[in-house]
Amino acid sequence: MGDPGSWQQEQISLAYMAAVATQAGATVASWNVDNASVDVTLKRGTSLIEFQMKCSFDAYLLTGGDTYSYDLDIRAYDNLRHEHRMAAGYLGLVVVSRDVDEWLTHDIDAETLLMRASGYYARLQDEPPATGKVTKAIHVPRLQRIDSSGLDVMFKYSHERLFGPIQDEAA
Repeated sequence: MGDPGSWQQEQISLAYMAAVATQAGATVASWNVDNASVDVTLKRGTSLIEFQMKCSFDAYLLTGGDTYSYDLDIRAYDNLRHEHRMAAGYLGLVVVSRDVDEWLTHDIDAETLLMRASGYYARLQDEPPATGKVTKAIHVPRLQRIDSSGLDVMFKYSHERLFGPIQDEAA
């Protein structure tokens, strides 16, 4: 099918987030206009986290192979790092193959749909101002996966930055 269009990349990144959030027990709100640099807001309980979602088939791995580097425009960076945000701001990076036909595999006999994509996140909330004028290189560790446990970490951070440490309910 060839190289994907940017709209296809956007849609697969949103589908990836919706699938992971659903598994993690979070609800998803998508914004039809991202003038605040937010594509998706996730809610679980009373906590919110927000993402600018990006998708890449040629994401640049730094030396060592454990961190991606993604050039994010300064406006989005500043919006997501702003100290007065009510919901913690994150960059979500979904990495896919250049070939759109490889993104999904349908197996009728096993009644499965396999998505071939990997999602990672970088917390931008409360980061320092950028020194550049156009883009900021964001380091996105491959260990920071967008999965259920990754969302647990993000929701906990979002709650604690506003309200302090979560009290152990067993105490």
